[in-house]
Amino acid sequence: MKLTAGLFRNKYFLVTIVFGVWMMFFDRNDLMSQHEYRSQLSKLKEERDFYIRETEQVKKDLDELTTNRERLEKFAREKYLMKKDNEDVYVIIPEKEKKDSSLF
Repeated sequence: MKLTAGLFRNKYFLVTIVFGVWMMFFDRNDLMSQHEYRSQLSKLKEERDFYIRETEQVKKDLDELTTNRERLEKFAREKYLMKKDNEDVYVIIPEKEKKDSSLF
C-alpha cells in the first residue's frame, strides 16, 4: 500500500502513465488506427499479389498469341466471334433461372 501511494505521488510515474494512455487512445496513431492500418496493408498486399498474377497471365497469353497462330485464331473466335467465310457461327446464351412467381 505504501509503495502504491508512493508511486502515485511520483510526478515522473504519473507523467509516464498519462503519456502512455494518451499514446494508446487519444493520439492520431492510437492502437485502433494501427490495427486499421495493418488490416488495410494486408488487403493492399493481397490486391497487389492478385494483380501481379493477372499481369503474368496476360503476358503469357500475349506471348502465346503472338507466337502461336492456332491460339490466335481460337482467341479471335471465342472473344470476338470471328469466323471464316464458309462458316456459320451460332452463339448460345444460357437463360437465367426463372423464379417461381407463384411463391410470392
